[in-house]
Amino acid sequence: MFDTVLGLPVHALVVHVVVVFLPLACLGAIVVSFVPRWNRTFGFLVVGSAAIAAVSSYVAVESGEVLSSRIGLPQEHYLIARWLPWFALALLVTTAALWFIDRRRTVATAEGTRTVLPRGIVGKIVAALNIIVALLAMLWVVRAGHSGAETVWGQIVQHTQPGTRPIP
Repeated sequence: MFDTVLGLPVHALVVHVVVVFLPLACLGAIVVSFVPRWNRTFGFLVVGSAAIAAVSSYVAVESGEVLSSRIGLPQEHYLIARWLPWFALALLVTTAALWFIDRRRTVATAEGTRTVLPRGIVGKIVAALNIIVALLAMLWVVRAGHSGAETVWGQIVQHTQPGTRPIP
């Protein structure tokens, strides 16, 4: 299941989903942590991006392990990347919690209008935690992506010049 799709390694395909959606979710998490009214409007997009990032990072790790059974285990990349699903899951949890908290701050008044209450202490703590988790997840996806790219492309780039082809 995690080996190939149409003859290509699943890992090589799914890592691109991770490196797009996890940074987007991190940036979105930081923005909605600072601007609560945007969280009520766009929070579902941030939570959705975080969910896609969490699932795809899990698939990337699983498919990476299957790929390593074919080509060998890149030790440094493995040691970094195996933690990425946990960072993505933490981001999903904090982002969803903040979205839930901010959506509950809207109350109906006696006149029939809706009023948004300011974020309470719990909301502020969750927002701060969300920012910290987003920064850590961003750092970790950069580390994992860089180590993986270095594993795949490092030797090729180091031993060739632009406009030349490597010797097979």
